[in-house]
Amino acid sequence: MQTVVLKVGMSCQGCVGAVNRVLGKMEGVESFDIDIKEQKVTVKGNVEPEAVLQTVSKTGKKTSYWPVESEAEPKAEAEPKAEPDVQPKLAEAETKPSQV
Repeated sequence: MQTVVLKVGMSCQGCVGAVNRVLGKMEGVESFDIDIKEQKVTVKGNVEPEAVLQTVSKTGKKTSYWPVESEAEPKAEAEPKAEPDVQPKLAEAETKPSQV
């Protein structure tokens, strides 16, 4: 039993339907979950990751393995901290016209 997680460029229910169709026909697939919002497809079963990737690629959607970099996620959360630097500059710009 193996779990394969893919990132698939799906923009509508038709895309989801296409992925659903090819995975439904694929041998060895026991279950799968399609998340259009995350563009994430999780496949469980007696399958080879490369075979799953090839099968989903046949839909014509941009398909790749889901990035396994869990360390990248905390960095993404840290990025919004840079925004407060922008706000004081805006505050300065607002005070300058009133001084003139």
